[in-house]
Amino acid sequence: MPVANLIDGRAIASQIQSETAQRVAALKARGVQPGLVFVRVGEDPASKVYVGMKEKVSVQLGIFSETRVLPQTTTEAELLALLAQLNADARVHGILVQAPLPKHIRETVVYSTVLPQKDVDGFHPENVGKLMLGDPSGFWPCTPAGVLELLVRSQVKIEGAEAVILGRGNIVGKPMAAILCQKSKHANATVTICHSQTQDIKAHCRRADILIAAMGSPKFVTADMVKPGATVIDVGVNRVSDPTAKGGSRLVGDVDFDAVQPIAGRITPNPGGVGPMTIALLMQNTVRAAELAAESTKS
Repeated sequence: MPVANLIDGRAIASQIQSETAQRVAALKARGVQPGLVFVRVGEDPASKVYVGMKEKVSVQLGIFSETRVLPQTTTEAELLALLAQLNADARVHGILVQAPLPKHIRETVVYSTVLPQKDVDGFHPENVGKLMLGDPSGFWPCTPAGVLELLVRSQVKIEGAEAVILGRGNIVGKPMAAILCQKSKHANATVTICHSQTQDIKAHCRRADILIAAMGSPKFVTADMVKPGATVIDVGVNRVSDPTAKGGSRLVGDVDFDAVQPIAGRITPNPGGVGPMTIALLMQNTVRAAELAAESTKS
């Protein structure tokens, strides 16, 4: 039986992908095929799964994609040399370097090397700066951008809302806060970021109209932390042991869904909430990068 207050990320992602497919078709009619290259270093099992999922959606939408797999022993200089090649390749509109990287490679250096106009992950300092300044010309990180789409397309009131974000990471927490507090449409929220040193996290959570959990702590958000009627977005992906599950483990979110769902006004499932949106926004960013490249070539 469907849950009445569920925010269906798969359905909303499907809507966005239909829109993106139309844009791909329009580009192809002009002789342009959007191109996306995934770069994976090493054989991290989760990374292989994530890249595989992204590749599959690329094919479905008509986006040219390929994956460059480098061994775990690849040096930072070798990875940067590959990125320089991809930066110079006009067929490539988007470059995604899959995290995590081996410890001997500095993520900040890698993200800074990808050209800002090909940084469809939104991690280049120029794109991060544009987000902070409210400049819409940059690319936003896919997960927080996907969360915003979930809120907007579910008609959740953001303007004037109290939004509490659990987690201050560079991939979700910080950019999410920047997006929600912009002085613009579908923003203007009052934002609080909570983290491991926050005093009385429960008190902050209980006043949230919008609660976004992105701290990487299994089932951290419990029923007593949620204001009745609040919108709860679960970004967390945590693997926990479960002898009854295939492989002896399963994935859970940062929210105790079964306990919180009866209290929340709206809530995302996990899986099936934020995850599909991240991929949908990656494809949207890639197509936009191709559109911008085509315009710059024409001019």
